[in-house]
Amino acid sequence: MIMKKEIICAAAIWFLSTSSLAQNKTDLETLTDWMCGSFNSEEQSLQDSTYFNISLEMHRIWENRSDGFWLYVEQAVAETKNKPYRQRIYHLSESDGDIISVIYSIPGEQNYIGGYKDISIFNSLTPLQLEIREGCEVIIKRKDENKFIGSTIDENCLSSLRGAAYATTKVVITENSMMSWDQGFNKNNEQVWGAVKGGYVFNKVKTH
Repeated sequence: MIMKKEIICAAAIWFLSTSSLAQNKTDLETLTDWMCGSFNSEEQSLQDSTYFNISLEMHRIWENRSDGFWLYVEQAVAETKNKPYRQRIYHLSESDGDIISVIYSIPGEQNYIGGYKDISIFNSLTPLQLEIREGCEVIIKRKDENKFIGSTIDENCLSSLRGAAYATTKVVITENSMMSWDQGFNKNNEQVWGAVKGGYVFNKVKTH
């Protein structure tokens, strides 16, 4: 009986200590944890054939840096995962109570395909070598304890893809999923690329 009580007490102490650690995380740390991992939109694609099954990999790199969190991001159609159509590096940091996700292009990006499998490949790269996508940063706010929301600002993110003049991004991030809606608009504010009905919904299939 005493042994059972000791076990119960030990379990209670462990639970309280881990809960306390979770509560002590900053919003930036929590968001980074939620964004990292392997995702796909398979469930959405099965429910609506206008959406593809997209693989999304988001993993921390340069973990020893103290200027926020850096993520390598790779997106591909799930059937051709070795041929990504988008590779980016995100820099997450806090500013005036908001979280800013600054987006960078990667020089020689083809050399980093599959880099999420071994992040040491990025040791030869530095932030100074990256190309910032001016105006495309995503401003993220915590909505409540279960959700973050974010978007780009106005028409600041210039784009020439498929006749676009600018692009917008909207995101909703939870612990196990992410909604991302990227759209391109021409100078007449007519949509020329991106999902029409709503964003892609990515479910986390593997944690980082």
